[in-house]
Amino acid sequence: MAGNNDNLSSTERIKMASDSLRGTFVESLANEITGSINEDDYALVRFHGMYVQDDRDRRDERAAKKLERLYSFMIRLRLTGGVISPEQYITLHNIAGENSTGVLKITTRQTIQLHGVLKSKVKPTLKAFNQAGLTTLATCGDVNRNVLCSSHPKQSPLHTEIYDYAKEIATRMLPKTNAYYEIWLDGEKLLDKELEKDPLYQNRYMPRKFKVGIAIPPNNDIDVLGNDLALIAIIENNELKGFNIAIGGGMSATHGNPDHYARLASVLGFVSGKEKTLKAVYEVATIQRDYGNRSDRKVARLKYTADRLGLQFWKEELERRCGFEIEEARPYQFESRKDFYGWEQDHEGLWYFTVYVENGRILDDEKVALKSALLEVAETGKATFTFTCNQNLILGNIQQQDKAVIQEILDRYKIITHTDNASALRKNAMACVALNTCPLALAEAQRYMPLLLDKVEPLLIKHGLETDEIIMRMTGCPNGCARPYAAEIGLVGTAVGKYNLQIGGDRIGERLNKLYKESLNEDEILTELDYLFGTYRSERKDGETFGDFAHKKWLNSVPLMRTASSFSEINLPKST
Repeated sequence: MAGNNDNLSSTERIKMASDSLRGTFVESLANEITGSINEDDYALVRFHGMYVQDDRDRRDERAAKKLERLYSFMIRLRLTGGVISPEQYITLHNIAGENSTGVLKITTRQTIQLHGVLKSKVKPTLKAFNQAGLTTLATCGDVNRNVLCSSHPKQSPLHTEIYDYAKEIATRMLPKTNAYYEIWLDGEKLLDKELEKDPLYQNRYMPRKFKVGIAIPPNNDIDVLGNDLALIAIIENNELKGFNIAIGGGMSATHGNPDHYARLASVLGFVSGKEKTLKAVYEVATIQRDYGNRSDRKVARLKYTADRLGLQFWKEELERRCGFEIEEARPYQFESRKDFYGWEQDHEGLWYFTVYVENGRILDDEKVALKSALLEVAETGKATFTFTCNQNLILGNIQQQDKAVIQEILDRYKIITHTDNASALRKNAMACVALNTCPLALAEAQRYMPLLLDKVEPLLIKHGLETDEIIMRMTGCPNGCARPYAAEIGLVGTAVGKYNLQIGGDRIGERLNKLYKESLNEDEILTELDYLFGTYRSERKDGETFGDFAHKKWLNSVPLMRTASSFSEINLPKST
């Protein structure tokens, strides 16, 4: 098995010697000389839901003063399907104000990140989360991360039933270590280490991160095929029949390295019933655990294991480990990939309001006092909070008699106006954190994209395309946190002020885009988009989306970034 070789990466050795992820955190936290932690602990702290970062805007200033970098922690919550109670949201709001930058960042995986948490504030932050029934365990690192689920109950009367699958998967795939509770919550030390034995992760954990998502057609709001393991709900006659199971999605790539590529998941087949579905999910993880590359982390994700071993091997090995056959995939069809903004009512008569949150940043600024408004909504106790994979927020489960109370707050803070007035392009845009805190960032993203959109929107108006729901995404590096390769227009940072322009992804998340022009500055981006939009407007067919037109017009002869398995070995079945 590829995972059982002697040529292990340094991270693999650190994991195996970590005493179930304990590392040297006790010593790291006690060291008041630095705001950082011991070197080996960098690899382990991720499993506890954190990354060590520093303020890159202040590196030169601090170096000139002979000070160490301004280190802090990014802390990420584990929120299956993105759902929290109003009471938990209040706790989150207060913790962000006391211990971090104050900004709540909605991620592209339905959860919240806090940035700028100093080392001395980490334990108080995690303890406060724990008291509210929240955790950061296993939101980063080489484990199953936050499990995604289609956000809006409007999508199906069976939404709750399907969401329960996500919760069960999240629970079953938590690591068994007690280290998190001992180190961060001052819990009792586990004396009997036999209780910590982990049949799934063993002492190796996964070769790399492992992501799971569940989608409910016809809306692919979570970009389900971008996950290592994708479950697509098959509903017939208002009954959940089971799930098509797909493997091998992932958005990360490397500039100039064709061996490191974005990929969409490939459908292996169909599984029915809860027991079989959960067994299949678990065994997909064990196959990746055993066969994933543990020497080179650049090619350790499941997508590379899928391409290296082939889909036929995966299907046969999954059947062998599960003890049952994987059935032929059932037909399904995606028609959209969006959030339902504004007021919507579900099948039970409950109301939901989806708030537009630009790049997922909940704060009070000169545009709108969003953070204050949401706190006031939470304090009523009359709405739950659900974060979406498009970095927005759904206020939900609102009773008919309580709708007016929520409406009044949203009106008073102009949240409804803010949501209604956002352009179609802006509502479908996403950006990753990038500078100034992400250590991998080569360029700006969330701080720059709103300014760029200010200049792109007039181009759409010029060509009569302002109502076209084009999906545009930006990242500060090729790792793809905002899923730029699955957008109709992707901008991927190559250097400060420079971006690769990718075009031709489809609108439903079943085709990746391709590189169109490399390392463009802002003027060059705008010039190219002006040309692309003009040609699209004059030559498109009725109903043709920008991504489909661009793929046909400019990219048919351009090779994909290595996604052949997504489109040839096993085709995605469509409903007729």
